[in-house]
Amino acid sequence: MQYKFLIYISYSYAVPIGNPLESEILRRGYSVKWFSDLDDGVTALHNKDNRLSTIEEVISYKPHIVLAATNDVPDFISGLKVQIFHGFNAQKRPEGNNNFAHYRIRGFFDLYCTQGPTSTSGFRAQQKKFPHFEVKETGWSKVDPLFPIEVKQQNSVTTIMIASTFSKRLSLALHDDVFNTIKQLSNSGKYKFIMVLHPKLSHETKEKWKSLNSNNFTYYDTTELIPLFKKADIMFADTTSAIQEFLLQKKPVVTYRHTFNHNYLINIESADAIEKAFDTALTNPKDLIENIKAFINQLHPYFDGKSSQRVVDTCISFLHEDKSYLKAKPLNLIRKYKIRKRLGYFTFKSYNKPYTIKL
Repeated sequence: MQYKFLIYISYSYAVPIGNPLESEILRRGYSVKWFSDLDDGVTALHNKDNRLSTIEEVISYKPHIVLAATNDVPDFISGLKVQIFHGFNAQKRPEGNNNFAHYRIRGFFDLYCTQGPTSTSGFRAQQKKFPHFEVKETGWSKVDPLFPIEVKQQNSVTTIMIASTFSKRLSLALHDDVFNTIKQLSNSGKYKFIMVLHPKLSHETKEKWKSLNSNNFTYYDTTELIPLFKKADIMFADTTSAIQEFLLQKKPVVTYRHTFNHNYLINIESADAIEKAFDTALTNPKDLIENIKAFINQLHPYFDGKSSQRVVDTCISFLHEDKSYLKAKPLNLIRKYKIRKRLGYFTFKSYNKPYTIKL
């Protein structure tokens, strides 16, 4: 069968999630198109010849499988709706009893392709309460290019990658004392810095950090983080989900005012502790590395770079499976209306049962 896939995104940071999937789909000789429902994603797709420009084109394409790196997806387009995630669970905010808030079940997806035991167990617990979807553990497509892990050649000057989230409460990029400390360390020549900022941060914040560009500091305006991960010896971050991606290399991460003092991170509370924390991280403390290994074995125990293959295999298999045991999706009238309003397309049509093609 000639399968038709749609990669559905909203923001530019989802493109590196879809790229390995696109390569795997094309390798098999199947059809794949892209669509973004927001301008940021549309801009990021401008070099894709296989992008669809309008929701009408999406409907006419009639995809068999929709791979969504978004929180929701139009219920009125055809295809098995598959959540492939736009990040690891960054564990930014606790819920009741200090447990980690898991991804919300929004009632749009037939299948969740989870990243590892941690996310799988969370979604299976949710599945008991909302039995309208299936959960299959596949690993995450975005990190496929990270593997196999390459041994970084030692340079005379340490390279530190800085990454920051966008929320005002959590972003290290918005703290002047952090900025001034990094500026001083950069000018000292003790470290080389490479930096990325979340696309949602303001232009002014980005320009401020960009002003540090020099022989020892380089700001990258990119969502392709894996080449930067490979260059860095350690990471300095806040609560961004890039932390989890970086940790898959078993390299230390220093965090600034993380919500939780995880034993696999070196967390600090003030800018004057930054340099000492960097120096500690660069010794690769044995206990820290062991804690990192234990954490990533639950987060994403797939180090073969073949998660995209597993996702495609799982989706095709589930497309043809009997799903009569699953309940109908919830009505979701308000969310469905919001999607229609955002896309400027109003219809009563809705696929409330999991999409199935019988062979």
